[in-house]
Amino acid sequence: MDLKRKLARLTSVGPGGKSPPKPPAAEPQAEPASRAEPSVPDTVATAALPVTASPPSAPRDPRIDSLRRMLSDWSERQGVAAARRGTPPPAPPGPLPVESRATAHGTVHVSERILAPEHHHGSAPLAAALDVEGALVASLALHADLAGVDFQRMLFLDTETTGLAGGTGTVPFLVGLAWFEGRSLKVHQLFLRRLGEEAPMLRSLAERMADSSCLVTFNGKSFDWPLLRTRFVLNRVPAPAELPHLDLLHCARRVFKHRGAGTRLVHLEDQVLGFRRVDDVDGALIPDLYFRYLRGGDGSALTPVLEHNVNDLLLLAALLGELVRRFRAGGPGASVPRDADPRDLLGFAGVALRARDYERAQAFARAAAAGDTGAVGIEALTLASRLSRKAGDAQAAAAHLHQALKTAQGFQAATLHLQLTKLYEHGLKDLARALHHAKLASAAELPVDHHRRLLRLETRLARSTRAASLDLGMGSPRSGT
Repeated sequence: MDLKRKLARLTSVGPGGKSPPKPPAAEPQAEPASRAEPSVPDTVATAALPVTASPPSAPRDPRIDSLRRMLSDWSERQGVAAARRGTPPPAPPGPLPVESRATAHGTVHVSERILAPEHHHGSAPLAAALDVEGALVASLALHADLAGVDFQRMLFLDTETTGLAGGTGTVPFLVGLAWFEGRSLKVHQLFLRRLGEEAPMLRSLAERMADSSCLVTFNGKSFDWPLLRTRFVLNRVPAPAELPHLDLLHCARRVFKHRGAGTRLVHLEDQVLGFRRVDDVDGALIPDLYFRYLRGGDGSALTPVLEHNVNDLLLLAALLGELVRRFRAGGPGASVPRDADPRDLLGFAGVALRARDYERAQAFARAAAAGDTGAVGIEALTLASRLSRKAGDAQAAAAHLHQALKTAQGFQAATLHLQLTKLYEHGLKDLARALHHAKLASAAELPVDHHRRLLRLETRLARSTRAASLDLGMGSPRSGT
C-alpha cells in the first residue's frame, strides 16, 4: 500500500474515506455532592465561564505525522532525482536553430559554429588535440595503424539517435561533426528534419569523410559507425571508404579503470577535465524529444539536444589532447607530475606495458608507487618488479616486491611471497630465501602445489648444501703431508 493511501486511511477511518458516524453524546450527569466544587456567588461564576465551550480535541495520531514526513521526504527525493536526470528547463518558443542549405544531393539542415583556438573545455584546450604525436596515439589506442595518421585532418564524430531499437529501427537524426580549420574547431551538425530524408545528410557526411584522415569517436566502433554504415546501405547511398578509427572509449577504459567509477562521458568530463554540464538533457529523453518534434512540437525543445551533442564533440577534442599530454609525461626527458592521480599513473603504466614501451611503463609504475601506499601502490610496485625482471635486473625486481610487502596483507601478501619464491629460485639462485618465502605463500596456491614446491626446494637446498660441504672437504689439505 502506498503512502498516500495509508495517510488517507488514518485520517478518515471509515471505508471509502468517509468518517464513521459519531456516537450520540451522553447526557451530562450531575456530579456527586461530595465532589462538588465550593460554592461561589452566581455573578462571579457567570462572569468566569465562557459563553460557549468547545469539546476537547482528540489526541493527534503519531502515525499521521510520521506518514506526512515520509511523503514530504519522498517528494523531495523525486525532485532531486529529476534534477539529476538533467531535464532542461523549457526553452522559449521558437524555431529549431538550424538552417537549410541546398547541395548537389538535395537540401540539408545544418547548425554550425566555430570555436577560437584558445577555447577550453574545462581545463583542457581544444587545440591541444592538434599537437598529438601519432606514435603516442598509436600506443594509447594499441592500434599501430594510427602511427602514420595526419591528425591535422582528423574528424570528430558523434550521433544522436531515435533509440536503441536495433537494426532498421534506429535512425541517427543528428550527426555531429567537428574538424580543425587552422587551430580553430569547426562544429558542423547535420539534422534530419523528417524521417526518410537521410540521403542528402549521408552524402554530406561521405564528402566530409573523404577529406579527413581518421575518425575520432567515443564508442563509435561499436555503435556510431556501424549504425551509419547500415543507414548508407538502407538508403542506397555509396558508403565512404572506412578511415582509421580512434575510439577514445577504449583508451579511457584502459587508463582510468582504477578509478572504479566507470568511463561514461559525463564522468570523464567532470573528473578528468573539470567540466560540469548545467541543465544538460538526459540522453534517455532525447528520442522522445525528437518524436515530439516530428508530431508537430516546438522545434526549440530540441535546442538542448544540439547543445548536448556539441559538448560531446568538444569533449572528444579535449580528452584526446589531455590523454596524450599525460602519456607524454612518462617518456624520455620528461617527468611525471608529483600531483598526478596514482590510479591514472598505474593505468598509463599498464598501457605502456602492453605497447611494449617498457621505459615509459617503468616511469609511470614508480611514480604511482611513490604516490600511494595502498592497493594501487602495491600493484604499481608489482608491475615495476615485473618490468625490472624484463630488463634483467633481478635485484631491483626483488627490492620492489619487498617494498610492496611492507603494506600488503592476507592473500595479497601471500601472492607477493610466491613471486619472491620464484624470483629467488630461478633469478637470483638463492634457495634458502626461496624456501623462506615459499613457506609464507601457502594461501596463494593449491595445497598440492604448495607441498610439491616445498619438497622440491628442500631437496634442492639439501643437495646444494651437501655439494658445498664436499667441495670444502676436497679442497682442504690432508694431514701429514
